[in-house]
Amino acid sequence: MLRPDFIGTRNDVFLCHCEPKAWQSLTEIRVFQTNLKKLDFTLTNSYILFGVMKLEISEKLQSRLVPETKVVVLTGAGISAESGVPTFRGKEGLWKKFRPEELATFEAFMANPKLVWEWYQYRRKLLEQVKPNLGHKALVDFQKFFKGFTLITQNVDGLHQKAGSFDIVELHGNIKRNRCISCGKIFESLKNLKEKNPPLCDCGGRIRPDVVWFGEMLPQDALQKAFFVSSNCELFFSIGTSAVVHPAASLPIMAKRGGAYLIEVNIEPTELSFITDEKLLGKAGEILPEIVKLFRKNSQKDM
Repeated sequence: MLRPDFIGTRNDVFLCHCEPKAWQSLTEIRVFQTNLKKLDFTLTNSYILFGVMKLEISEKLQSRLVPETKVVVLTGAGISAESGVPTFRGKEGLWKKFRPEELATFEAFMANPKLVWEWYQYRRKLLEQVKPNLGHKALVDFQKFFKGFTLITQNVDGLHQKAGSFDIVELHGNIKRNRCISCGKIFESLKNLKEKNPPLCDCGGRIRPDVVWFGEMLPQDALQKAFFVSSNCELFFSIGTSAVVHPAASLPIMAKRGGAYLIEVNIEPTELSFITDEKLLGKAGEILPEIVKLFRKNSQKDM
């Protein structure tokens, strides 16, 4: 069967590549995503533009949308990007503009603490203006509905908390928190501290952002909890993550090996796509609210 190379989506249209010589065989073309409203296409040079998406959720997934299901959700930069937070590895990602070794390592902080601190203060000011999107808000409903629910995030922006989620497993820390590099004291606020770049702890140590920098270990308590809940869940959602950064990328694999039904929600296929039970291609802010509607509908039927 002829199979064009998947390129991505643009404005809710599937874009695939197909050599001109294959145009006469278009009736054989299939795209491995199944949530298409129609396979109407338009040819432009050597590309095929497929029709607008329509979300279709399988009966297998719908049958699992009950309060008793143990659910784990892993979120990555993609869900925050929908709120306007820059990603790190995308085409417009931060690491395309800045070198991570100059801004996001402990060595960089010790070599130029003022530069690194001002960089994170700049990012914090940007995040103050950012609001959670419908994807974040839908996960608040997930937490209310499922009795055994765990939200794991690779994001440090705090948008899940701002939306109303709680007891979040933060694998990479939180940019709104800070800690002393000497005594480890956590600072939720920088009020009443000497105004320096960076400020100093009472013990005299420098205060740094409470995020995981390149070359650092993830917080072990968070990591061990993530491993445990992923291995023992029944339904696992991987949302807006590239599935390439370990150890977070291993969590959906652990869930799959443990027997969980694995769902991927993303705007484009990832390395995880080939082992998932179901792929929902599109924005989290559009897909997750539809899932919320489904489990609310199912719960009403049971009343």
